[in-house]
Parts: sequence; structure tokens; C-alpha cells
Amino acid sequence: MAHTFDELVAKQRAAEEAHTRVRQLQDAYGPPTQTTWSGQQTSTWETAWRAWRDLARDVQAAVNEYARAEGMTRHEVEARVKRAVRGEEQGGADAPEA
Repeated sequence: MAHTFDELVAKQRAAEEAHTRVRQLQDAYGPPTQTTWSGQQTSTWETAWRAWRDLARDVQAAVNEYARAEGMTRHEVEARVKRAVRGEEQGGADAPEA
């Protein structure tokens, strides 16, 4: 499946939001080694963690695919995607490099 640059940015944003949710839950529940989490807390955290893991995996696969298709390195694509997520780069693959 071919991915556009904008799709990569959206996938990266979703993964970062999921990671933020995991960190928020850990902050709210306290360190699992120092605090006893309820079954519901554990289940909620594990679900959030799996969502983050799956989204991050999907981003990596899409970045690899895009890099291959565009003749770029994975590192170049990752850097562009992260700049775009931070709002430093606008547009897709045809946008001039900064």
C-alpha cells in the first residue's frame, strides 16, 4: 500500500498521542513498582500501551515503504515526518527541502 507524506504525518501524530496517553496513565496511577494498580487500571494501561505499540509499528512500516518508493533513506523520511509533526515543514514529498 502506497502512503502519502501527509498520511505518514497523520500516523506519527496518532502514535505520539497514544504515547502521551500511556504517560498520562502512568502519571495518574503512579509507578507500577511502587503503587498497586487495580485490575481496571492495569487493563486500561495495557490497552493504551498496546495501541501505542501498534501505531508506532505501523508508522515504521509506512515510513520504510515510503522511503523505498521515494528513493530516500528511512532516516531522511523519519526526520521530515517529525519536522512536519512539529509544524516546521509543510507539504508532501514535492515540497522543497529546508
